[in-house]
Amino acid sequence: MQDNFAAALKVELTYEGGKDDDPIDPGGRTNQGIIQRVYDAYRLRKRLPKRDVFLMDNSERDEIYRTQYFDKIRFNELPPGVDLVVVDGAINSGVSQSIKWVQRALNLTADGVLGEVTMQRILDHPDHDVLIKGILDRRRAFLKALKTFYHFGKGWMARVDNLQKKGQAWAMGSVGPEVIFIANGNKKANIVDAKPLPLKAVGDITASGGTVTSTLATIQTTLEPLQGSATVDMIIKGVIIAGVLLAAGGIVWGIYARRKSNEINDVLDLVADQSKYASNDNAEIPQSVLQHYVDPDAKGSETGNIAPGTITQSGRTAGDTEVKAA
Repeated sequence: MQDNFAAALKVELTYEGGKDDDPIDPGGRTNQGIIQRVYDAYRLRKRLPKRDVFLMDNSERDEIYRTQYFDKIRFNELPPGVDLVVVDGAINSGVSQSIKWVQRALNLTADGVLGEVTMQRILDHPDHDVLIKGILDRRRAFLKALKTFYHFGKGWMARVDNLQKKGQAWAMGSVGPEVIFIANGNKKANIVDAKPLPLKAVGDITASGGTVTSTLATIQTTLEPLQGSATVDMIIKGVIIAGVLLAAGGIVWGIYARRKSNEINDVLDLVADQSKYASNDNAEIPQSVLQHYVDPDAKGSETGNIAPGTITQSGRTAGDTEVKAA
């Protein structure tokens, strides 16, 4: 396809804004969309000393964008419009995650690797406007499944809405709407900030319910010899009702937990076995996050992989206890 790098980079730099050091932003200290961790890795590969990302020059910025995002999603091979949408997702949520949205929109297995099958399906798609909408619908669902949506959701959604119009215009050979900086639209939307799965598995509910039910049965047995007193009879009835409600509650919770877990697994494209995937960018994720969310042996995601059923905490404390903004 045509080389849209300069035009797309201009769009991305507008979305990403300038210097940012929001303690609630999972990306942390950021300059024009480049986070400190990525800048450190770039400087290390260049055999240069680490320095503050706020001191990054434009040539470094452009090279990082091209090598870490544009090249990894095979930008120049993608159709106009699709190229912009996929690279924007890669910058905001990681290369692998963005590719997964494309694959899900194409009804392919979401392994996060843009190989020849995925590329050919993109090129063969009869309507790239429809494909762009499908990709961004998956992205919207993903964003809503993040804990940080409370803080940044309005900005993210506005960015995606503008991106869809811009991408679809490019797909039709048009210029599209003006791109403007959107407050909070530049905050990183990473899978490590996924909402937790239901706290108790069905088995846990059954076990705890069984223990309490057993206790209630013991109380009932103890009180039965005292039946005849209106007070005791009322207590026994209450115990029986409590046991029934507890059992029913366990069943209802089990159904809810199962459905909710399935929804989260689907929206986040969680996969239990990542060993067959080709790429591995997990070294860029802090160990504190990896320990809570990521299988250290997993591969294939720039922002880490989450094994189903293992999400227990956010891996990031900043902002977790804040009240939702009005």
